Amino acid sequence: MAVAVFDYATWSARYPDLAEQVAAPLAGLYFAEAELYLDNTECSPVRNVAQRTLYLYMLVAHIAYLNLPASSGGNGAGMVGRVASASRGSVSVSTDMGSQPGSAAWFLQTQYGAAFWQATLWLRTARYVHTRRIQRQTWP
Repeated sequence: MAVAVFDYATWSARYPDLAEQVAAPLAGLYFAEAELYLDNTECSPVRNVAQRTLYLYMLVAHIAYLNLPASSGGNGAGMVGRVASASRGSVSVSTDMGSQPGSAAWFLQTQYGAAFWQATLWLRTARYVHTRRIQRQTWP
């Protein structure tokens, strides 16, 4: 079975807004980081390599956006979650992530991570694996 390989041209065509800010060598490093979150080996739960490549590209976009400085249009060290309260005098804003299961809060910081989280929902649910019934030998 094959593994997914990062192709900057394909990734930049899919995410042109990020490609303007992220160079190919840096995107390659983000791909290596994305492989920490989604197994890219023969033992990956995502058996379809094209599908796994798409998931990894989503993760690269998520990681790239998280690492973009705010001056480049990224999140920088920005706020995460929904705006819980805001005030005008002396500008005060607070956000709330609510009760997110597991590591959802990290993925839901960007639209790319949210897309990955939703697309990989089937990986976080129980899977039934049918085994054939073994006829036990009984002693006399």
